[in-house]
Amino acid sequence: MKRVAFVFALLLPLSLCAQRNSVAAGSSNPKVRAITAFVRLDANAYETQIAEALAVLRRAQSEFAAAGYDVESIRITTQPLAELVAGMSEDEALDFLARFDRLSAKENFLLNVGPAMMHDSDDPATMRLLERALSTLPNIEASTIIADEAGIHWKTIERTAELVKYVSEHSLHSQGTFNFAATAMLKPLGPFYPGSYHTGAGKQFAIGFEGANVVRDVFAKDKGNADAALADLTAALTIHAEVADEIGNKVAAATGWSYVGLDPTPAPLGDVSIGAAIEAFTGAKFGSSGTMTAARIITAAVKAVPVKQTGYAGLMVPVLEDKLLAQRWAEGTYNIDSLLAYSAVCGTGLDTVPLPGDVTVEQLERMYADVASLAFKWNKPLSARLQPVMGKNPGDRTEFQDPYIFNTTLHPLP
Repeated sequence: MKRVAFVFALLLPLSLCAQRNSVAAGSSNPKVRAITAFVRLDANAYETQIAEALAVLRRAQSEFAAAGYDVESIRITTQPLAELVAGMSEDEALDFLARFDRLSAKENFLLNVGPAMMHDSDDPATMRLLERALSTLPNIEASTIIADEAGIHWKTIERTAELVKYVSEHSLHSQGTFNFAATAMLKPLGPFYPGSYHTGAGKQFAIGFEGANVVRDVFAKDKGNADAALADLTAALTIHAEVADEIGNKVAAATGWSYVGLDPTPAPLGDVSIGAAIEAFTGAKFGSSGTMTAARIITAAVKAVPVKQTGYAGLMVPVLEDKLLAQRWAEGTYNIDSLLAYSAVCGTGLDTVPLPGDVTVEQLERMYADVASLAFKWNKPLSARLQPVMGKNPGDRTEFQDPYIFNTTLHPLP
């Protein structure tokens, strides 16, 4: 997940959360990865609506700063793409998205235009628009939904595979695919990108932490002790979750927007590594025996956090966004089958998984189908971000040009 790193310097008067600074200012204090607003835009008045959303987001950002937390990104998720551009030709829609993309860069927020297909009955023409947008616009993020309570969406899976293959071949350094995910059994109003979406009236917001360092600290203390790790991790995550809950409710009361909850998933990024956290518990490389146990502990702790929850509420294992995970992928300590196995006990899926450039649409379809099948069977949210790299073969090293993507060695296709 591409991130815009900045700190909003304006501090509001100290809230009740500031009273927790003695706890929150410690070494385990996580960043706030995302404060995400959900809006239903009118294409003729979107700039005013965006300005209103940004005022809410920046107010929340200021409250977190006053409580001792850095905020890494503020985000805006719109209604699903087909609804956003209804009545426009494809070229008109692409021009609108380009203006929206530039506005997000100017105002320093991340932008998600929701799913291009939510059901097999949706018009696949929207996917063509999204192919062009992801291949040419640097900031737009989006998704498809490949399974929900009604079942697995096989036509959407087919069109998703075609989109990812196209974008890998038409975007600079094949990087456009990082702004896209296929989700399965994920409910609306989650803060994390690219799977975030909503279908309602908007004027809502959610929060997510970058909390892998919290897990690392607990696991280093409770190495190998599952019961202690579960209890201590639940307590540690709850400290920060309660701060988020208090800030969310305070901002909601002040603005009239609705706070829909926290996704307590301890997201990693770079050196804030979930892979390193799990290794601290197992004492072995990620992918070794014990990795699944650690994944189960994290997910159980997350779900036990006693605040209003939204989104994945599990575990993220993004191969290319976590520096240590990228290294272990190159070493071959885990693979696609490993990630699918861990997904049986947590919310992993296949996140930022690099693939050789000659992967076929049919092979991509089978990978998405596996994620959808697992998610539907166990009624749990999973996602898939697959990254074919044009011109690269098994054994080659990736050459992505992004400070939040860590290069690794490509595996042969299973």
